[in-house]
Amino acid sequence: MRLTIFWERMADHFGETYADSFARDHVMAELGGRTVHEALAAGWEAKDVWRGVCSAVGVPPDKR
Repeated sequence: MRLTIFWERMADHFGETYADSFARDHVMAELGGRTVHEALAAGWEAKDVWRGVCSAVGVPPDKR
């Protein structure tokens, strides 16, 4: 998954403004105790980060 697609999905689920705030502030066990930004900076693949977000917040299957 490209980062542009990842951020489009984040904006679709959380809204354009809140997506970045969530990505900076919300620490998730699914990402090894990291935020989205920290996981991406640590080298996680965007698709794996998206799967973690989906699991953590219950993104509906049709949006995954």
